[in-house]
Amino acid sequence: MNEIVRKTDEQLIAEFQGGDELAFVELVDRYKDRLINFVYRFLNDMTDAEDLVQETFLKVYKKKHAYREIAKFSTWIYTIAGNLARSELRKRKRRKTYTMSSLSFEDNEFTPVDPDMDTEGVVFNSYAGEEIMKAIKQLPEPFKTIIILRDIQELSYEDISTILDIPMGTVKSRVNRARLKLQETLSYLRE
Repeated sequence: MNEIVRKTDEQLIAEFQGGDELAFVELVDRYKDRLINFVYRFLNDMTDAEDLVQETFLKVYKKKHAYREIAKFSTWIYTIAGNLARSELRKRKRRKTYTMSSLSFEDNEFTPVDPDMDTEGVVFNSYAGEEIMKAIKQLPEPFKTIIILRDIQELSYEDISTILDIPMGTVKSRVNRARLKLQETLSYLRE
């Protein structure tokens, strides 16, 4: 039986550094959705998130030889994306611009409701999810980043420590403090 062996990210970046463009395409396929989700949690704007992820891959492409197998590839690419997202947030704060988005008719398509579905539960879960995201956005920057990396992106404490260049104990402490802040902020949902 022929078993397909999936190459590691580190093998792919090494092949890309050696000139294999298909290895880069494979890395893009592996990371684009995760990175868009990650960056979107910072910016709350899908178009900007997609643009920054494209910029992340452009940096990876241009600076492919800057990667050294000291850290995992995932750590390196998340660091690039996170730095770009934080830079964008700083630019936004300096500009102090506010935009209003409008939904087009296509964005608001009607979906028939299943009569057997627990609509109250679905509505509450949707509402709770929105409230959680609002609460995460209100966290101070170090806590917001930690929660996004740990609880949304599900990265290990070790990876987060490397990405943010902080000790593992600090990562664990910030995760706990951020979760406590979220519990305090969202206590009204349990009532």
